[in-house]
Amino acid sequence: MLIAFYSIYGVSTLWAIFSILLYGNRPARSIGWLLIVIIFPILGVVFYILFGVNRKKFKFFTLNFNAKRKLYDLNHKSKNIEKFTYKFNTDKFGRIGKLLQRSSGFPVVQGNSIQLLKDGALTFDEIFEAFSKAEKFIHIQYYILEEGELLDKLISLFTEKIKKGVEIRILYDALGSNGWKNSAVKKLENLGAKTHSILPFKIGTILSTLNYRNHRKIAIIDGVVAFTGGVNVSDKYIKANSNLGIWDDLHLKVEGPAVDHLHRIFIKDYYFASNEVLLTNDFYLPFQKEKGTSLIQIVAGGPDLKYLSILHQYLMMIHTAEKSIYIQNPYFIPNKALLEALKMAVLSGVDVKIIVPKNNDSILAKHSMFANFEDLLEAGIKICVLKTTFSHCKLIIIDDEIASIGSGNFDYRSFEYNYEVNTLIYDKNITKNLSNDFRKSLENCMVLDYNSFKNRPLTTKLLEGCAKVFSPLL
Repeated sequence: MLIAFYSIYGVSTLWAIFSILLYGNRPARSIGWLLIVIIFPILGVVFYILFGVNRKKFKFFTLNFNAKRKLYDLNHKSKNIEKFTYKFNTDKFGRIGKLLQRSSGFPVVQGNSIQLLKDGALTFDEIFEAFSKAEKFIHIQYYILEEGELLDKLISLFTEKIKKGVEIRILYDALGSNGWKNSAVKKLENLGAKTHSILPFKIGTILSTLNYRNHRKIAIIDGVVAFTGGVNVSDKYIKANSNLGIWDDLHLKVEGPAVDHLHRIFIKDYYFASNEVLLTNDFYLPFQKEKGTSLIQIVAGGPDLKYLSILHQYLMMIHTAEKSIYIQNPYFIPNKALLEALKMAVLSGVDVKIIVPKNNDSILAKHSMFANFEDLLEAGIKICVLKTTFSHCKLIIIDDEIASIGSGNFDYRSFEYNYEVNTLIYDKNITKNLSNDFRKSLENCMVLDYNSFKNRPLTTKLLEGCAKVFSPLL
């Protein structure tokens, strides 16, 4: 028995080490996985197989996982949006817009109306009111659909809309929404709603899908109203169900041409999850009218894309900043490129402030975040820790001129493994509003002092170091 164990351990460890060395695309990440594989017998190899294997290098993964998505991109491009595309006069914004169009696929579009939604209860009031006005269809996708008051209200509302002939389509992530009971799914399906799990856990595909999650939050009503941002369908946003209290987040109500782009992201994901006929006729993608004056660029990110568009977005925004960079994110675990970009910015005179929560829903993420702070503080970046509320916001503001709100975190997972969507807002009035809120949040923060933080207990530093080793899993 012991000989068999050592044989399995030896073969599996050698295979994992060979794979890491052959296919690893980042030295620091490769070192982290090597340590995990060596330190944790068998378990480390299992973690690597589930979360670390670079499956893009393997033919079966490319064919089964991404082929449909890439084929969709080739055959179904947006045509009715061309009159709304916008070209900047300034090189500053023009470079960002051009990069993200080539990296993510969507151009900057004008004529949009944006409503900032900052309170959980008010956010869902707006969403449910829009659902109640639907006449043709409601399409939603969320990373988390969680049992509770909000989900019960959603099911009740959808039940009424289905009776009136409104089409309901629901996408949810298999991992994030694993607490959603089958009874609720069956009830909606029996009524006529079409529900599909994204990247479900199936024998034969679990190894190629488990590490790739759909983290997007999108709701589309009749093809003319959209909601997107960081809010999931969870009572955490309206009730204090844990020591984290009521979660704080940002969401957007969008009307205008950008709705077309958000809807196309949903349609692509729906096609991938359902194998159903594409929803690309005028009924689902009506011609968009101008609804406001805001410029918007939708940034889609995912492992099916050639480029790391969420990473490109954040890096380009940081490099473009001339006066200030404000970041608010609950999982601030940037890679080496982002860390250096932020240090370069502050050393060149840009005011860089980062807000993170004191407590977190992930202990590993919290310690992994704090592991990077000493270098950032030494360079002059202000790290501001919220004293009470848990902020789930994914916000970055540059020079009080452009802002991004969405699902993308500052971590490896959002850059490489998750399907994400951010909304980049080129609107000074809205951005100024967000900047004022950011500065107001600073009043509820403790600003870390470099000398004090440097002298934190050795046990804390060890915890952070261990968490940093596991950062590839986050």
